Amino acid sequence: MRATTFGLIATALAVSLLTSAQAGTCPAILNHSVRSLQDGRPQSLCQYAGRVVLVVNTASYCGFSPQERGLQALLDKYGPQGFAVLGFPSNDFHQELADPTQIVSYSRAKFNATFPLFAPSHVTGAHANALFAQLISATGTSPKWNFYKYLIGRDGRVIGAYSSFTTPEDADLNTAIRRALAQRP
Repeated sequence: MRATTFGLIATALAVSLLTSAQAGTCPAILNHSVRSLQDGRPQSLCQYAGRVVLVVNTASYCGFSPQERGLQALLDKYGPQGFAVLGFPSNDFHQELADPTQIVSYSRAKFNATFPLFAPSHVTGAHANALFAQLISATGTSPKWNFYKYLIGRDGRVIGAYSSFTTPEDADLNTAIRRALAQRP
């Protein structure tokens, strides 16, 4: 029991120190720690500082879930230039699997998606996770459905919000990503 408690305290301290050390270089929008869906460990979103980031609320049983294939294609295409896709599963619209391990398996098996997925959370309303609360505040728009997208520039400024109907192949979205990638932090 003591080893487990010590391990939890050490992990929390490491995350706290990492977040504190990165706070000076980490944009406020990314200065959050969230649990990875893949291994359950806390991860600082500050690791994406200096990258162009597309944040998406996902749901396995949504009619828009094939967009995961397109999101992976965006990551494959633009990732080497400093682009990241971050998926936040949510059951706010009652279309997500209950078991977090099944979410990862479904995403990987059905769409070959390898972008990071984080622990299921709320993305709307008073209980929205801290990142989505900031994205909503910055854009004045809340996800209306699953696969709502927010684009964050290298400097940590929110570039725009895109509806669920905006596919990863959308010309305007791709243009915005390329413009953001051309900017240096």
